[in-house]
Amino acid sequence: MLHFPKPANEVRGRYAPSPTGRLHVGSARTALAAWLSVRARGGVFVMRVEDLDGPRAVPGMAEAILEDLRWLGIDWDAGPALGGPHGPYTQSERFHLYEAALDRLHGLERLFPCRHSRKDLQRLATAPHGSSGLPPYPAVLRPSDLAPGWFDVHRNGGADAALRFLVHDRPVAFEDRVHGAIIEPVHETVGDFVLKRRDGVYAYQLAVVVDDLMMGITEVVRGEDLLASTARQIQLIEALGGARPAYGHVPLVVNAGGQKLSKRDESLTLASLRAAGVRPEMLVGYLGYSLGLLPEPIPCTPAGLIPHFAWERVSKQPWRLPDDLAMVLRTA
Repeated sequence: MLHFPKPANEVRGRYAPSPTGRLHVGSARTALAAWLSVRARGGVFVMRVEDLDGPRAVPGMAEAILEDLRWLGIDWDAGPALGGPHGPYTQSERFHLYEAALDRLHGLERLFPCRHSRKDLQRLATAPHGSSGLPPYPAVLRPSDLAPGWFDVHRNGGADAALRFLVHDRPVAFEDRVHGAIIEPVHETVGDFVLKRRDGVYAYQLAVVVDDLMMGITEVVRGEDLLASTARQIQLIEALGGARPAYGHVPLVVNAGGQKLSKRDESLTLASLRAAGVRPEMLVGYLGYSLGLLPEPIPCTPAGLIPHFAWERVSKQPWRLPDDLAMVLRTA
């Protein structure tokens, strides 16, 4: 059974890295913004490791990411190893909660099995493609009649199918702290979306919603690339009977070529910068400057940035890094 904690009087935020590679500057900047938003109001900061997709998780990487964040000066009040009232704080240990959420959605008749592959959906070439690279899942593909007991068969491994969430045909409106008022008709932009893949892997959309609700998260601060997921998650939150958090999507950091940072940008990981002689105060000051919190990139600790933090000051534009960030930081 799912029991969401009562809404807290305090601010509860989180950072939730995926252990698929070393922490790079862009992710560190988002983590810093999430931490500052909480600490500026005396709230609780939660650390959660999102290791849903086992084959993509790199052994030892979760610990390495947490060590990078500690080096930067970011701390947390609950998380892996530290524990807390709403643990465990690693998604691979929370599968029973995702199953409980699916059970609740099944009872509400908001789930159905889907055997259409990505290739099947890509053949719907006449439909405009959404953020997933696929056209919206059309309502005509929803099964008109489901056999009694189909969910139990699926849960016991007797059905080769994904589970999709049946979205309501109405727009979702929310206010983002960076991007302002946003309205998205999920039924037109995405359609019914997957909550559990055919291979048994739980979808990000399901896990992040269940975790945030179970951990009493009141605000979600993350990268701008996840803004497109928000309306879907709000429909899911409402279906599960939870309260939506406040949202803030921080513009991305791009490399000198204008591309989103990736594993290819090895020189822009915190581990590489540390090895190159960069001190954490140099990087924090630079990140604070890039966020619009400081007039110039002067050395600073995360705690030193707290008095400067306000969402109204956070830049709304992507930040382009110089060709040799380590050299810029060492000479600052």
